[in-house]
Amino acid sequence: MPRSRRSGDVVQARVLVAVGTDKHPFDRLIRWLVDWHRGVGEDVGLTVQHGHTRAPAVPGAVTFLSHDELQTAMAEADLVVCHAGPATILEARRQGHLPIVIPRDPARGEHVDDHQQLFARRLAAAGMVALAETREVVIEALTAGLANPIRFAVATDPEACEARRAAVEQVGRIVEDLVVASAGHRQRPRWRLWVRPDRNGERR
Repeated sequence: MPRSRRSGDVVQARVLVAVGTDKHPFDRLIRWLVDWHRGVGEDVGLTVQHGHTRAPAVPGAVTFLSHDELQTAMAEADLVVCHAGPATILEARRQGHLPIVIPRDPARGEHVDDHQQLFARRLAAAGMVALAETREVVIEALTAGLANPIRFAVATDPEACEARRAAVEQVGRIVEDLVVASAGHRQRPRWRLWVRPDRNGERR
């Protein structure tokens, strides 16, 4: 949920960027964020969890966040930008965010298959994420979000959160079946959300 801001605050907004723990680099997303940040500078405070992507030359870059650290970063953020990891999306929504989601593209070496793209597009169609698959759309979403963070906020009551969790898992099962049906996929992707998160909050 967007934070209330005091007029005397030096940092006017906070943006969390999370790429998860996948071993593939996600240079494209990080490069877009770095380019965008040059234009906003000190007006925006960043936390960039870059994982196995080369550390960007921006303040707030960190390789990984523990589950508690990720929760704190999400609670303090005005906007959340992330890859299409199911647990990251779910946690962002639990914290009151409509996440800006950039799915990893296997054609660019960002993942082993296209299940993030399938998953993110299904969630976007259901209104559960703000899908951004190009640099232009990412910049437009960030600009709109900074101008009016409420556009990227969702309700956080417990019943709604549980319903969203069930919806995420249902879409995950649908995408899982789609991926298995695709040629060249020998193993089922791991969509189930585990009970215990790993050190970065991803249940993979």
